[in-house]
Amino acid sequence: MRKLLIFFLIALTGVVSACSQEKPAKEERFVEVKGGSFTNTKSNFYGQNVTIPDFQISKYEVTQQEWIEVMGSNPSQFKGSNLPVEMVNWYDAIEYCNQRSVKEGREPYYNINKNTKDPDNQNDNDNIKWTVTVNAGVNGYRLPTEAEWEYAAGGGRMSKSYIYSGSNTADEVAWYWRNSGDKYLSGDWNWPIIESNHNQTRSSGDKKPNELGIYDMSGNVREWCWNWYEAPEMSSGSMRVVKGGGWIGGVNNTELSFRGKFEANGMGPDQGFRVVRSE
Repeated sequence: MRKLLIFFLIALTGVVSACSQEKPAKEERFVEVKGGSFTNTKSNFYGQNVTIPDFQISKYEVTQQEWIEVMGSNPSQFKGSNLPVEMVNWYDAIEYCNQRSVKEGREPYYNINKNTKDPDNQNDNDNIKWTVTVNAGVNGYRLPTEAEWEYAAGGGRMSKSYIYSGSNTADEVAWYWRNSGDKYLSGDWNWPIIESNHNQTRSSGDKKPNELGIYDMSGNVREWCWNWYEAPEMSSGSMRVVKGGGWIGGVNNTELSFRGKFEANGMGPDQGFRVVRSE
């Protein structure tokens, strides 16, 4: 009986060990981007004296599940845990970055003063105008700069100079107005037709990734960047940069070089973001 018991315990240990080995590893949701100069010939920064340091960027646009885990509610029009969060303005994205940093034991990247109107914000329609400054060098989450966004979308050091993020064929990598509904649309952009076709955001990662393994940097939702639209190096302006185009927009908007703009307090069902961090 004793030998039988020992055999049983050994067999049980083997089963437990095998099960633990078969358990899939938790997916890494960030991609390390090795810095350098722009080699993608389609980028706005190609040929300029711009060098990007190393950074990490989220593999997917921030999902509704990720948003709820940090912020506690879901503002999105199209509900789904793996759909990108939308209906968020630039200030919402900044707050998310700080709150996620705190939640994960990182040092917040932004200083947010809600009581002082930003004197550098020249937009008369922005009724929020929080003064936001940065803690450069800390490890908290933040929005990418426009240059960082284009560098990552264009494939970084591994770039093949694609027009879109990961392909020269938009439908391989991008959700936009023609392909984000019940059927593929032809003809001219027409909102009643788009609406009746049930166009909307799509689950993160359903299209082909780019050279770095990053998804949806063309299409799905437009992504907030840190910079003012007027010029990336300026400290003042009236619009913030949005990149990548969205499910409601034209295919030209999904080109990695396309520069979109939106008021910082603006939001829509095609407006989301992704985050970066230094380490």
